Amino acid sequence: MGKLIYLDNAATTPCYEEVAELIKNESVEGYFNPSALYKPSVDNAVKLKTARDAIKSALHAPDGELYFTSGGSEADNTALFCTRKPRNSKIIVGLGEHDAVINSANELKKQGYDVVFAPINTDGSINVAEFKALLDETVSLVSIMHVSNETGAVNDIEKLVRLTRKLAPNAVFHSDGVQAFEKIKVNLRALDVDLYTISAHKIHGPKGIGALFVKKGVSIKPLIYGGGQEKGFRAGTENLPAILGFERAIELNEDNFDKNYSKKVDFKEYLIDRLKAEINDLVIISPAENCTPNILTVAFPNVRGEVLLHAIEEDGILVGIGSACSSHHESRFKSLLGLDEIHRDGIIRFSTSEFSDINDIDFIVKSIESHLQVLQNYKRV
Repeated sequence: MGKLIYLDNAATTPCYEEVAELIKNESVEGYFNPSALYKPSVDNAVKLKTARDAIKSALHAPDGELYFTSGGSEADNTALFCTRKPRNSKIIVGLGEHDAVINSANELKKQGYDVVFAPINTDGSINVAEFKALLDETVSLVSIMHVSNETGAVNDIEKLVRLTRKLAPNAVFHSDGVQAFEKIKVNLRALDVDLYTISAHKIHGPKGIGALFVKKGVSIKPLIYGGGQEKGFRAGTENLPAILGFERAIELNEDNFDKNYSKKVDFKEYLIDRLKAEINDLVIISPAENCTPNILTVAFPNVRGEVLLHAIEEDGILVGIGSACSSHHESRFKSLLGLDEIHRDGIIRFSTSEFSDINDIDFIVKSIESHLQVLQNYKRV
């Protein structure tokens, strides 16, 4: 294999070299526990507070707390399991959510809650009319992702929150923002969500660190008990090197946001043009509007996505077929998209980063085209 062309950045991103170096230095030289009382630890406690404040500022967060977690999945679990919910109350979850939310919701259903799943459109976005019809005064919790990890569709969270405040005034509104933060502009004051999830490894930060923002006045209890870290909300010695790496990754994203956004848009538009020009009868699933610039999901005819994925991998091209967090998620999600028989199994997700090179696109499309000519001759019967 020659050059590696990585187009699965919605699954994870390469860590910035500067961030990786910072994490190494902090792990080796700044290893002191922020909860201890001697000066190096007090200095680390200051670093921890500074990082927390900086991340809240990047989120344009209102009054409230930002609690560090082990990642997006823990933050999502905390949001669903640890909010105050009257027994048997209704919980609304988007049908296209990440498995961290879907599986938590299914567990709550086993516990006796009235869990209902809000339908999605064929582009992966929430169906606003059907969502509105589910709202009533019995709803205690709503969880709708900001951006679909499968298609890049951006949900109008501000509008969904307004509907929830009006029709389900006692509900807490959570949004999984893992695929939104630093991909599109995020302003938590404008969105008015109660809870918001973010993760570092989607934005060139380290794996194993995320956060949950909790708006002031929202009642939520800990998921993990122990030594009282994170103001008693999340026990366990803080992973300060990773937190500082998260902070630095955000700074680098913020510094170059507009330039990198435009670069991703150019890449996506040219990829669409070349695919349409060279490959017949493909279906673009990602919406043309209200979509992140870094995700393009396509359905190819008469081929299985995972087979095409491995075929182009031989040419050094790495893509996804959906969420990397569950081997079963792709089969669940693709059934929601309304695709016909010849396209249903042929889903490929291209997801880019600032490191993606537009000059690779002609090679990518040529690889896909040549492998399709072979693979489409082999159909399941």
